[in-house]
Amino acid sequence: MGDCIFCKIISGEIPVKKIYENDDMLAFHDISPQAPVHFLVIPKKHITNLMEVKKNDTPLLGKLLDKAQEAAKELGCGEKGARFVINCKSDGAQTVDHLHIHVLGGRQLAWPPG
Repeated sequence: MGDCIFCKIISGEIPVKKIYENDDMLAFHDISPQAPVHFLVIPKKHITNLMEVKKNDTPLLGKLLDKAQEAAKELGCGEKGARFVINCKSDGAQTVDHLHIHVLGGRQLAWPPG
């Protein structure tokens, strides 16, 4: 995990604009936002992708989703909603090999995505 950009963010080596942090997770604004609201929620435990999640990680996934939903509401997406995305591996367009949830909102999003 030494070259994982998200692990470096968690350790404080790379600064981010934080939304929330606790012992289990970190939520922060995306550095290249694709919508007026675009942030990531990541576990502090390095999990490569959704396909690598173990049964004992399911409570952590619940916490991540709960915080994603709560932060989306706090950032103004409660009324009109948001898109919650977990990209997985190359065909799923995952670009950082550390499990993360993208939350995008603040405008109408197209479907299907490109």
